[in-house]
Amino acid sequence: MATTARGLDDRGFIEREGSLSRIQPDFRPVVSAARDSLLAAFGPRMTSAYLYGSVPRGTARPGRSDLDLLLALRDEPTDEDRAEARALADALDKDFAQIDGVGLIILSRTQVLSDLERHDLGWFVACLCTPLLGEDLAEYLPRYRPDSLLARETNGDLRLFLPRWRERIARGDDPRTLDRLISRHLVRTGFTLVMPRWNGWTSDLTQMAEVFGTYYPQRADAMRQAARAAYEPMGAPHTLRAYTEDLGPWLAAEYEAVHGVKAPPPMTREAGHR
Repeated sequence: MATTARGLDDRGFIEREGSLSRIQPDFRPVVSAARDSLLAAFGPRMTSAYLYGSVPRGTARPGRSDLDLLLALRDEPTDEDRAEARALADALDKDFAQIDGVGLIILSRTQVLSDLERHDLGWFVACLCTPLLGEDLAEYLPRYRPDSLLARETNGDLRLFLPRWRERIARGDDPRTLDRLISRHLVRTGFTLVMPRWNGWTSDLTQMAEVFGTYYPQRADAMRQAARAAYEPMGAPHTLRAYTEDLGPWLAAEYEAVHGVKAPPPMTREAGHR
């Protein structure tokens, strides 16, 4: 099926983004090492592994982009599994200067395919993840449209994140890391707020901010600044404060008014697609 400029096929479904063929030469050794490491660490316990983010989209920047992985196990991950995943991520980050950090989400196959996650994690795997190893769980999931249900289930929980971000700022977590984390979340939430009206999908944060700004011009500059920070985080105290005390609360309230609240409250996945 043909794909439109807005990331939809000719029936209006969101097309899966990313492909192993789009991985740039600088990042192929990293992906190869990640594949080998996952097989060695998890082997038959693993049902599926995916890449997501800029590397499979072919837009990664050497030395500045991170490597994002999602791993689905046959059973619920244990504390030992999570520790092994952290060690694997740290080793990859240390061994390859091409990447600036590794994010590894580790979940169970059951959770990915659960009814609760059908329009959040399920959509994420089906549309934003590129198969790397094992079975593709997208075969068990529906096709997705950029509608209000998807908007609510992906980002209808922003209000839950605000106190957690305030706590992390107060305890002195790395400000650049927080700037990148929070700004990305806000830009993506701003985009999905207007996604049904725009009727399309993009993962480009700059485009997300521009699309948002056409519907909320009074907040356009703040969202553009957040998009810039997502790529070039500075971690300035006044910027972080603006996220949690101005743009974030306004966006949470507007989101709830337009799309409603995601319920029941989801498990937080800050390190991943959230």
